[in-house]
Order: sequence, then C-alpha cells, then structure tokens
Amino acid sequence: MEKYRVLSVNPGSTSTKIAVFDNDEEILSHTLRHDPQELGKYDDLMDQLDFRIELVKEALEEDGVKINSLDVVVGRGGLVKPVESGIYKINKQMFEDLQNKSLWDKTHASNLGAFIAEAIANEVNVPAYIADPVTVDEMDEIARISGVPEIERQSLFHALNIKSIARKTAKKIGKPLSKSNLIACHMGGGISVAALKEGKVVDVNNALLGMGPFSPQRAGALPLSGLINLCYSGDYTKVELEKKLVKHSGLMGYLGTDDGLKIEKEVENGNRKFKIIMQALAYQVSKEIGACATVLNGNVDAIFITGGLAYDKFLTKWIKERTEFIAPIYIFPGEGEMEALAEAGVRALSGEEIPKEY
Repeated sequence: MEKYRVLSVNPGSTSTKIAVFDNDEEILSHTLRHDPQELGKYDDLMDQLDFRIELVKEALEEDGVKINSLDVVVGRGGLVKPVESGIYKINKQMFEDLQNKSLWDKTHASNLGAFIAEAIANEVNVPAYIADPVTVDEMDEIARISGVPEIERQSLFHALNIKSIARKTAKKIGKPLSKSNLIACHMGGGISVAALKEGKVVDVNNALLGMGPFSPQRAGALPLSGLINLCYSGDYTKVELEKKLVKHSGLMGYLGTDDGLKIEKEVENGNRKFKIIMQALAYQVSKEIGACATVLNGNVDAIFITGGLAYDKFLTKWIKERTEFIAPIYIFPGEGEMEALAEAGVRALSGEEIPKEY
C-alpha cells in the first residue's frame, strides 16, 4: 500500500491536539495547551483561528515535519448540520454552518477543526477533510420520538471514535461492517451508547444534554420532577444550570473529581463511596447496553467498550458481568480520535472511501 502522510487536528476548549501519521504509524503527537488568559483576549471562538493555526505550524516546524511533506489534513468535525457517516470535503457551506450559532444553539471549539485543516492544506495544495462529526445522524424515525411533541431526540454522540472502533470490531468478528450488528459504548467526558444495525447508528443517547448514563462530568438522564425543581429553585440561571449539568455533575458532582486513575485507586483501596458511585455508573451503562440489545431485536454480533474510562479494570469488569450474556465484548481503551482522523485521510487518498460533498 502506498504511504500517505496525514496531519490530524483536534481543537478543544483549552488545547489543540495534533498528530502526524504515515498511514497507521504515528510520527508525532502533541497537545498544545492554551492559557485561558490568552484565549480570553478573543471575543469570539472564530477570533482564535489565526492564533491556533500559527501554534500548529510552529509545533510541526519544531519537530522537523515540513508542511510540504503532508499529503492530506483532516480536522475534527464540529457542529455541522446533521449528516450521514463519512468523510467530507471542506467547503464554503460547511464554513457558514460552523459559524451559524443558531444551527445548534451552542458552539464548540471543534468547530475550528475544518478551518485549521483547510488553512494548512491550502498552503501546500493538498486535500482537507473532516470525518464523522458529532452530528452524524442515522437514527431510525421511531427513535426520534421523545414523548413530548415539542421535543425530538437528537443524534449527538462520539461518532468519530465509535465508527472507527466499529470497523475494528467488525474485522475481529470476521464480518463486513455493513453486515454487523454491534453495540458501542464510548466512555469519555461524556458517554455514548449506540446500537449499530448493519453498521449504521440507528439509536444513540445524546451524550451532551440528553438521555443515557451519567458520565465523569455530565448528568445523563434525570428524574423530571427533580430537574424541574432545580430549574425553578432560583439558585441557577439557565447558563449556570447548563454548566452544572454538563461540567459539574456525574463523577465530578458525587466525588469531586473526574480523574480516572485517582478514582480507580480509591476503589482499589476500599473507599466505599467511590466504589458505590462507580458501580452505579457501570449499572447505568449496562442498562443502556441492554436497551440497545432490544433495538437490535437481540441480534447482536458484538459489544465494544472504548474511551478513556475503558482503562478502568473495575468499571469494565462490572459492565461485562451484567452484559456479556448478550454478545462477546471487546475492549479498546482510549479516545482514538487522532488515529481515527488519520485513518479517514488514508481511506480518502487510497480510494477505499470516496469523500462526500457537504
């Protein structure tokens, strides 16, 4: 197979992750940290663009990677309109949608991924893409119905890593992804549990502010009466309550930390509070996996667990104990996003997958 050099770019709220791959071989990987005071100089997210581009170029130069050695640049997909899974060419319409704050009533630093990728790719005249953004939407019509006519369930999940690991799992079980029924569980800062029917995510919890288990920082599904009481308590503005539910709930709310290594150590040392909260997390994740099994009518080829929390031996053990009767379980620890972006670039250049028009 021909060798392709790929730059993966993944902007976060206070960092920009970059990695260079020669096919599947990682050449370098950096997390460029951004001082919040430095970012505070910018009124709008898009105002940070030139600052971040220059940092990426400087980091590549310091590591001796010449920009003209790149064959393709792939950026993390942000909050674009709902799309089917795949690799997307970056174009003017994508830029307009990424800057349209009313599209999702929120913004995210990952929106910068396409802009950074395009800017660097243009300097050396190579292609620039995004792949499997968080807005990948393959949900069945019946899965969108919430119970309240004014509210429709949305597809917002860890599509990039889930689709990447789904391909790896299909290979392990010896079936094409297009013929595989899988249950995916990505456990990171948020938790996505998805039912993949013949490779498509036909149902998934909203991993930001929606259904599903609590996570290291997020509340997950809540009893409605309790949530309504919080809303009308007078203790929170809308912005403050959203921040509480997205950043200061879950493990942070119960344990005061979302540090997986620290939590695992406390469980190992017999800390009862830490153990019961982690068992509750395993319980909720397992219930969601069981629900996905019903979506697939019990016809499940495999379950896979991925994300940073997949390193926790206690958590994965408790989930396996409750769910391995459904199907074989495969564990792929880590986020895998940089590798997944690189894989997309190689598939596009090799002709294995044809990039879509956005």
